[in-house]
Amino acid sequence: MAPLPLHTAGPYVAGAYIAFFLIVLIYVAIMATKLTRSERTLSELTEQVKRRQRSSDDNGR
Repeated sequence: MAPLPLHTAGPYVAGAYIAFFLIVLIYVAIMATKLTRSERTLSELTEQVKRRQRSSDDNGR
């Protein structure tokens, strides 16, 4: 199979770059969503630990 001439291959190359960019963009969006969810969960767990420590300190006195 012979390679495409440069003047006809341009749209395919541009399409490949656009598809790759969209895949990377979707991946980054998914990772950002997961990171936000993890940070929120970690914050909630930290708050629970602080509340338990405060309540155990109050009960120990």
